[in-house]
Amino acid sequence: MNDWSAEVTENYGLQVENLRKGRGSWILETDRGLKLLKEYKGSVRRLEFEALVLGTVNGLGGLQVDQYLRNKEGELLSSAEDGTRYIVKDWFSDRECDLKDAREVLFAVRQTAMLHKLFRQVGMREEWSMKSMISPPLYEAMERHNRELKKARAFIRGKRRKNEFELCVMESYDDFYRQAVEAKAGMEALFKEHGDELMERYHVCHGDLNQHHLLIGGSYVAVTEFNKMHFGLQVEDVYNLLRKVMEKNDWEESLGRSMLEAYERVLPFGALERKCLYYLFLYPEKYWKQINFYYNANKAWVPARNSEKIRSLRRQQEARMRFVNCLVNW
Repeated sequence: MNDWSAEVTENYGLQVENLRKGRGSWILETDRGLKLLKEYKGSVRRLEFEALVLGTVNGLGGLQVDQYLRNKEGELLSSAEDGTRYIVKDWFSDRECDLKDAREVLFAVRQTAMLHKLFRQVGMREEWSMKSMISPPLYEAMERHNRELKKARAFIRGKRRKNEFELCVMESYDDFYRQAVEAKAGMEALFKEHGDELMERYHVCHGDLNQHHLLIGGSYVAVTEFNKMHFGLQVEDVYNLLRKVMEKNDWEESLGRSMLEAYERVLPFGALERKCLYYLFLYPEKYWKQINFYYNANKAWVPARNSEKIRSLRRQQEARMRFVNCLVNW
């Protein structure tokens, strides 16, 4: 096991006063504030991309974002004695956004819009033309997920004795799969008809925006974990955050509308972005996730809570579709 206190003292000149385990990382209390240390398996070029983009927006518009530290050699990436590659960055003591607190959620949404607005000032560079940095058309993931749904359904149908989860899936599959097919077809048609226009709307996106990566400070929001940052449609970030909130609040339509209005007061959506958002919400992503998890896991035993999750998705269907349908005329 590495002595991380000694590592960061030697490579970064930080005096570590306390060290504790974080989520896949180490949290360091140092003489220069709170830091986070974690293993890194990506490329240096990817790190330089993140560092440059985040350095342009940090501290603007009431936002705080991840900032990587350079070691004594001026590098973003360091290597421990055992060969482990790691990074160190500034960190925050603030708590995650509470998805049940409407005021807090709206504050986070407004700051997300501000982040996107600042990101639009960052232009594409030739050295950033890597596969991981440019989003493919949104319908491609839907197409892949639909194939996975069909495989899982075929497997379940072929079983002579079905467990509770499998019976829940067979009872609910047709309605959800119909939505999946419609969403994929609509998104694909949108990209094929307006592909060039949509590409012109590609900007820097967070890539994995949810409550875990939005930390609420006294007068600011700290946005963290940009390891999936890429160029794409920023509406996908909006969808990821809104879906998490709506799922936690039983798809309360008024809350969803308030969130969209809060975002648009800072950064209005275009007509194409609104259509993308509609098809993203129409796609039954959480249903796919539950089935995909089942199909790729040990099928000999399925936890009872997995069956309850499918039932919960069915209970929420009416409220979910009310919100999805309100996006048609929004």
